[in-house]
Amino acid sequence: MAIHGTEIDFTQAPEHVAEKLIGAFFFVDGVGGRIVETEAYDEADPASHSYKGPSARNAAMFGDPAHIYVYRSYGLHWCLNFVCREAGRGAAVLLRALEPTAGIGAMEKRRGQCQLRTLCAGPGRVGQALGISKSHDGLPLNRWPLLLTPRERDIPVVASKRIGINRAQDVLWRFELAGSPFVSRTSHGAVSS
Repeated sequence: MAIHGTEIDFTQAPEHVAEKLIGAFFFVDGVGGRIVETEAYDEADPASHSYKGPSARNAAMFGDPAHIYVYRSYGLHWCLNFVCREAGRGAAVLLRALEPTAGIGAMEKRRGQCQLRTLCAGPGRVGQALGISKSHDGLPLNRWPLLLTPRERDIPVVASKRIGINRAQDVLWRFELAGSPFVSRTSHGAVSS
């Protein structure tokens, strides 16, 4: 599925999709905001859940592009990914941080805190703030309760090393909106667009 405007073609490689998602807006049931940080993962990537092939846990990652892949991190947090590439390829983009713009009260209640800058700074916080659960796994991005609106113009995006992994650490597949105070951690990478 291509989402029009400044198009996001979910059949592309995950690193291209991850970069294009920066500046897009994402909402679950009307709650969400601007995507300011992402990470890309592909089946040829030893840090990816899809590296060892399909399983019950990662089945959505091998499904149709422009769908949700949800997994539980450390048994605590639901993490949200967008599937990309053609079906069967096992690629996705992890949403690492959002700038909250809608439903902030609901996010604060779910998170039990009200500091706006850190409300959605990190993949576990994003999942909790948006009310993500295993029930979202496999849902298409173009149907309620999900809404993804592409960015309207080019913006400065920084590429850097991914965070919190112990394999393929040198791959520059983490992307952030340059200068955003809402990212989980500021990087000092190269500007990619």
